[in-house]
Amino acid sequence: MNGHYRGTGVRLTVRGAVALVLTSTLLGYVLQAVFGPATLTGLAFAVGCVAAVMLVNRRDLLSLVVSPPLIFFAATVAAQAVRSLFAPTPIQAFGLGMFTALSGQAPWLFGGSLLVLVIAWRRGLTRCVRELRDELRAPRAEVPRPRSGESAAFAPEPEGYFEPRVYGTPREGQ
Repeated sequence: MNGHYRGTGVRLTVRGAVALVLTSTLLGYVLQAVFGPATLTGLAFAVGCVAAVMLVNRRDLLSLVVSPPLIFFAATVAAQAVRSLFAPTPIQAFGLGMFTALSGQAPWLFGGSLLVLVIAWRRGLTRCVRELRDELRAPRAEVPRPRSGESAAFAPEPEGYFEPRVYGTPREGQ
């Protein structure tokens, strides 16, 4: 093997990475419900974050870095909604469960988010930020306008619109 060989490892899109973190966090909530320790949720979240940032495509690092808090919140809402269904006062159980879960898991949330940021930084996050900045600074392409003599009332067909056409001779009798 030469020095330029790179393994063809598994790479995820940002959607796949988000799904991985969400699934691992929900699995952590299930493990917590079965076995009891609240650290199982936080640990599952952190492991999911590390796996996602290691497996995501480099071009998707910027999108993934901002996602962990939202993913954790969504998983917590789902877990607490399911738990509160069986309570005598579901709304109160949901509110108290959200407060307890978010405050108790805050160190894991910050730790997992920090891990994602550090690993993404080492994988090339600065390049992604630079490319975004360059893209935002680039002049925007102008929309072509009709030339004088062309119809200014041109309206393109809506996206997805399909009308079968017969090219050549016009149809008769319709």
